[in-house]
Amino acid sequence: MLNLERLRTLDALARHGSVSGAAEALHITTSAVSQQMSKLEREVGQQLLAKNGRGVRLTDAGKLLSEHAARILSQVELAQSDLEAQRGQVVGELRMSAFPTAARGLFPTVLSTLRERHPGLRVRSCELEPERGIAAVVRGDLDLAVVLDWYNKPMPLPDGLVKAAVLDDPADVAMPAGHRLAGRDEVDLAEFADDEWITWGEGEFCHEWLMFTLRSKGIEPNVGHRAAETHTQLNLVAAGLGVCIAPLLGRHPVPAGVVTVPLKQRVRRHVYVVWRADADRRPSIRAAVRALREAGEQIGAPAPPRAQAPGAGDQAPGAGR
Repeated sequence: MLNLERLRTLDALARHGSVSGAAEALHITTSAVSQQMSKLEREVGQQLLAKNGRGVRLTDAGKLLSEHAARILSQVELAQSDLEAQRGQVVGELRMSAFPTAARGLFPTVLSTLRERHPGLRVRSCELEPERGIAAVVRGDLDLAVVLDWYNKPMPLPDGLVKAAVLDDPADVAMPAGHRLAGRDEVDLAEFADDEWITWGEGEFCHEWLMFTLRSKGIEPNVGHRAAETHTQLNLVAAGLGVCIAPLLGRHPVPAGVVTVPLKQRVRRHVYVVWRADADRRPSIRAAVRALREAGEQIGAPAPPRAQAPGAGDQAPGAGR
């Protein structure tokens, strides 16, 4: 009989690629990971790990068993989800993340709502950029992640995930109060061809979106400063160091000396929440999605729900069951 916790350890090794990565994901020591793997090797009578420089790699037998482990663990989660659904109680632990402005703009309301409505639910939250949040949900490190894409650049979603719209988030251009365009009712991105931009970190999804969008208009961006947090960007704008894209979610208060002007293109971010399809019927997932969508309705224009396949549209929790 294969031990479920040892299979979980093998699955974590396969997903993270190292003993230290698996230990961090499982919240155990590296020694405990090694002990679990030694016991699993004795159970199956085959070598599952081999040395690879200073680290380890899965043997062919280890890769084969890890593939079975992923399917077994998915079935176990599905069984747990079905049992929770049958019981109908919102209890246990729920782990969720959001990108920084969503954590600022949504989580205070959402987490307070969940605590008030469901005192038996223990919610753990953190800030993660969209790509990292999605990866953590796929790995099973998180139950939910609030992520985004842009009106002209979708965020690719892996198979096995479900999503639901939270809100559409309009974005303006933030500029110093003395900027030549600060008195306008609306502006075009092409009018900032000669401006210095303050943007997100190199390689981040929002930064790549801005570069893609400006270049599609024949503008080679002049990036002067990078900052992950919107309020850091806005304070750099207040200092007269450039202009930036300023989505509404999590933006306020805007620093003195900064003016935000809408874009003619009506630039919007689509904010949504993702979770694993095999956890679709968990009451805690449903409760969190409901709270997120209610908070989104209070802040901006919610996108209409659409019952389509994951990655192609939006789905309400349990809609596929």
